[in-house]
Amino acid sequence: MTEYERWLTQSLEDPDLTEELESIQGNPAEINDRFYRDLEFGTGGLRGVIGAGTNRINIYTVRKATQGLANYLNKQGAGASVAIAYDSRIKSDVFAKAAAEVLAANGIHAHIYRELMPTPALSYAVRYLTCNAGINITASHNPAKYNGYKAYGSDGCQVALEMADAILDEINRLDIFADVKHMDYQKAEEEGLVHTIPEEVTESFLRAVQKESVIDCQGTDLKVVYTPLNGAGRMCVTKILDRIGIQNVTIVKEQELPDGNFTTCPYPNPEIREALQKGLDLCETVKPDLLLATDPDCDRVGIAVREADSDNYKLLSGNEVGVLLLDFIAKNRIQQGNMPKNPIAIKTIVSTDLTDLVAKSYGITLISVLTGFKYIGDQIAILEAKGEENRYIFGFEESYGYLSGSYVRDKDAVNASMLICEMAVDYKRQGMTLVDAINALYDKHGYFLNALMNFAFEGEDGMIKMKSIMDTLRQNPPAAIAGFQVIGWSDYANSVRYDGDASSEIKLPKSNVLEYRLENGSKIIVRPSGTEPKIKIYLSGKGATKADSEAIIAQLQTAAPGILGIEG
Repeated sequence: MTEYERWLTQSLEDPDLTEELESIQGNPAEINDRFYRDLEFGTGGLRGVIGAGTNRINIYTVRKATQGLANYLNKQGAGASVAIAYDSRIKSDVFAKAAAEVLAANGIHAHIYRELMPTPALSYAVRYLTCNAGINITASHNPAKYNGYKAYGSDGCQVALEMADAILDEINRLDIFADVKHMDYQKAEEEGLVHTIPEEVTESFLRAVQKESVIDCQGTDLKVVYTPLNGAGRMCVTKILDRIGIQNVTIVKEQELPDGNFTTCPYPNPEIREALQKGLDLCETVKPDLLLATDPDCDRVGIAVREADSDNYKLLSGNEVGVLLLDFIAKNRIQQGNMPKNPIAIKTIVSTDLTDLVAKSYGITLISVLTGFKYIGDQIAILEAKGEENRYIFGFEESYGYLSGSYVRDKDAVNASMLICEMAVDYKRQGMTLVDAINALYDKHGYFLNALMNFAFEGEDGMIKMKSIMDTLRQNPPAAIAGFQVIGWSDYANSVRYDGDASSEIKLPKSNVLEYRLENGSKIIVRPSGTEPKIKIYLSGKGATKADSEAIIAQLQTAAPGILGIEG
């Protein structure tokens, strides 16, 4: 309440904040939700609801975070620079300029894109311009009321834990009003501290993407419907498709232009069918081979595929597309004679185990990392440091994030859209759809089906509840789930794996994740989201047939609430 009243007495630059603060006077619950904590800064940066308060995204929380980053950079040495990008979300451009103003006031050069750009383009700009850090204003696929602030290191990867903790330490020393420096944006430009990122950087990014092309698509008759979901992907995705020969592209008009309100897809997440509905509606008229949908910051892509001899469109999961792309890249690179010696692919621990079998069939070393593409980026950086980055051929996470090259350190929906179209062309030339292709992989390697369940826990009470659930599971692991014995479990927060009475060390960074392996080859992974107030449960069902796997997934879905202690 003291902090709320302090905000009320400030002459705030954003009138929306003053109006919001005045509207909640006399409402303790609303005041508490905005001020009971500071919005948490971590390896994912900041993410929260747009609005007034310390637990909201606004120009003051953005400035404070940037001041912490500036203090950290200036302690590393003078002459630092930072690249900045932003997407179509509400006030993204305002927050991007606010960050640039703080950097400039601290003597740090800010390089900012003149227009909306995909997240991977920010990762690319950091490296291209040899910046010390990067900032991207985006909340990725969250609903319209959210925005966020992703921080990147000099390697173009989202900040590692050590750097995030050091920045957070600087942030925690600051008063949100008294200790934050900022200067007028125009003045900063005039003084040569704020620079517009030149068009050549974007062109260089697109050239780097095109270098990852796998097959020649010139002359193809592939027909595509594309939706950028009112986000930042339209320019880069349409350009790259045109350059590789995919020219029959119809864009979903209602979702073509930037719109942070996302009026036709309230939850602009390509994992969710509703977000693709406008595209699916257009497919009924256009009858394309493929529907592509990139999320608002264009680092993830979802697809729907026209089934053979049918007007039905099937949505493929992130796991299915990831495995298909690995198989497509490996098969074609071997045929073309350009597969590197000792190739490496990377996936996250929550992604399908089918990947292991596909990788093994091509002699590819598969590395599993924690959830979050920054861990895939870290592995690419390790290879680059040894001069072996060409060994990396593909990485993916089940949440629709893919990357086939080492030119960036984040998932890239521009790259993925290109590869998916090339893959569709390749199979079309063989008389197959991508549905046929994934079924062929299942027939060859077995049926691995996956599902994701989300359990929301809003507000302060929700945060407490999530912690209690994870503590309880950690202290009392279940002996059986859905009638299947738990034969082993892993606690990634304590870096330990249990198999019966034996234990071993997990050689990965610590993370609040629990994994339970079942007697039938299936498994369940439980983890709190790093960006939203929810617990995610990843289900993996392994059966002799597709029907068997579907039945196992259904059993696990029924049992999942009980695992969290929230039955009924």
